[in-house]
Amino acid sequence: MTTTSTPKSPAMTGATRLLLSAGLLAGPVFVITGAVQAATRAGFSLSHQPLSLLTLGDLGWIQIANFVLAGLLSLCFAVGVGRRWTAGRGSVWAPRLLTVFGIGLIMGGVFVPDPALGYPIGTPDGIPSSLSWHGILHAVAPPLAFLALVAACFVVARRLPADGRPAAAWSTRIIAVSCFLLAVPVGGATGWRLFIAVALGFGWIAWFAAYLLSQQDA
Repeated sequence: MTTTSTPKSPAMTGATRLLLSAGLLAGPVFVITGAVQAATRAGFSLSHQPLSLLTLGDLGWIQIANFVLAGLLSLCFAVGVGRRWTAGRGSVWAPRLLTVFGIGLIMGGVFVPDPALGYPIGTPDGIPSSLSWHGILHAVAPPLAFLALVAACFVVARRLPADGRPAAAWSTRIIAVSCFLLAVPVGGATGWRLFIAVALGFGWIAWFAAYLLSQQDA
């Protein structure tokens, strides 16, 4: 029986370590900032509204900055993954897909949604019958980011068994499927389901960053 060995990684430089560390920060920054706003912003409830609506209103700049910062940190992490995995399975598509994930986050902040679902206060409940150009671009951002992250999970999972981490490979696949199912806009409590999907996805990124940082240099 032939086994596929993992190609040796180049020595980790200080710059690569810094780029990978961005993956440790992106999730906690985004999730904690979003959770605090969701709990304190007047008229907002995760049981009815998604986090992206927090980009609206007088304090919307906070969530806009949150999206953009998390996206930039994710892009830095993607570069770090590319510098760490220079050959073998995942070396091409893992960094590319994580880059798309970061771009999707930045889009979510730069292109704000239209008021909807009763937020900001005074907005009619429900989805607008027509969307602005920035609302359309914002609507593209979540599926772009989620699908890229789910795909990145499956790409990374293919490599992990060769690294001696079969259990991590299966856990990664389970997280990918969970994120995908939670993000499907069907059923109630959409805001909570999206929040949990985001937390799971960023949690996996943090694990992946820690895993790469812990690997011994070839």
